[in-house]
Amino acid sequence: MASMKWTIRVIEQINETVGRTVSWLTLLMVFTTCLVAVLRYGFNIGFVWLQELYIWMHAAVFLLASGYTLLHDGHVRIDLIYGPASLETKAWINIGGTIFFLFPMLALIFWVALPYVQLSWSRLETSQEAGGLHGLFLLKSCILLFVFFLALQGIALILRSILVLRGDPEWSPSNPTIEPAGETQ
Repeated sequence: MASMKWTIRVIEQINETVGRTVSWLTLLMVFTTCLVAVLRYGFNIGFVWLQELYIWMHAAVFLLASGYTLLHDGHVRIDLIYGPASLETKAWINIGGTIFFLFPMLALIFWVALPYVQLSWSRLETSQEAGGLHGLFLLKSCILLFVFFLALQGIALILRSILVLRGDPEWSPSNPTIEPAGETQ
C-alpha cells in the first residue's frame, strides 16, 4: 500500500507541476491577444506569428493541463449517478470509467496521432502561413503529452479508488494529495 500511495503522490506532483506551469500561459495569452488587438486596430499592424502565438499557447494549455484538470476533478461528468453515490460506488465508477472509457480513448488518440506527429517531426513542420511560427512539430507533440499526462492521472485515479475500496476513504479522488493552494494533506 505504501508503494501505491507513493506512486499516487509522484503522479499527482507531476501533473500539479505541469498544470501550474502551463497555467501561466493563460496570462501570457491575454497579454498577447491585447497586443494583437492594439497593434491591429490602433496602428494597423499585423504579425501572423503573434496571432498564431496565442492560438498555440491555448492549445498547449488545453493539452498539457489535462492531467491537472483530472487531478482536480475538473472534467465534465454526469452527476445523476455519481454525485449521490457512496465512496465505494464512486470508486467502482472511477475504475470502470478509466479502464473502459479513458484508456481506450487515449489509446485511440495515441494510435492516430503518433504517425501525424512523426511526420511533422520528420519534416520539422512549420506554420503554413508566411511569417508564421516555426516549430509546429513541437506543438503537435503536445498531443502525445496530452495522452501521457492524462494516462498518468488515470493510473493515479485507479490507485486512489483501489485504496478507497480497501477501506481508506482519505484517498478518495475528491481528496487529492495536492490542494489547489499548494498545501499537501
